[in-house]
Amino acid sequence: MTFLSWLGALGCWLFVVTFLVDGWTRPGYRPVRHAVSALALGDRGWIQNANFIVCGVTVTAGAVALAGAVDSVLLALVIALFGVALVASGIYPMDAMRGYPPGTSEGTPDHTSTAHQRHDWAGAAVFGLLPLAVIIAVFVLPGAGWKGYSVLTALVVLVGAGLFGQAWEDDHPRTGLVQRVVIVTGWLWLGLLFAHAA
Repeated sequence: MTFLSWLGALGCWLFVVTFLVDGWTRPGYRPVRHAVSALALGDRGWIQNANFIVCGVTVTAGAVALAGAVDSVLLALVIALFGVALVASGIYPMDAMRGYPPGTSEGTPDHTSTAHQRHDWAGAAVFGLLPLAVIIAVFVLPGAGWKGYSVLTALVVLVGAGLFGQAWEDDHPRTGLVQRVVIVTGWLWLGLLFAHAA
């Protein structure tokens, strides 16, 4: 079970490192504006698709070990579902839009593909389940340190997820930046939780 916990931790941290490096080195991609999911498009899109799937599988595996380590089946179940939603995000990529890949129209298309719609549903699950997991952790994790850290994380991911949703709808020029704050904060917390369980 220790191996699965470390697998979950490494999957979370590798996900963040991969999209940060890929985003900053991808021609035509603007990390401050574009969502992480847009990295699944273009010639190098396979990197982010694999990143979603690998992270989702490792998080789900880590959740199996977490159930016994923190004595909360509910927390482990929510995190496992979060992992499954990440896998779905990699299987169903978003449509090209908002200037990426280069040459794509700057706007949002009136109609989207089935894959894009499924990606949206998976994304809604990801950004809904993560705050839920952190809130549950506030009540089930022992120790004032973990409770306090989880409260702060919950505030960032809850407010941030709401701001990201609004920024996405408005095609705000800092949509990608807002999303990255949520992801880095949430995935770091989850990775540390897995490491703590290990």
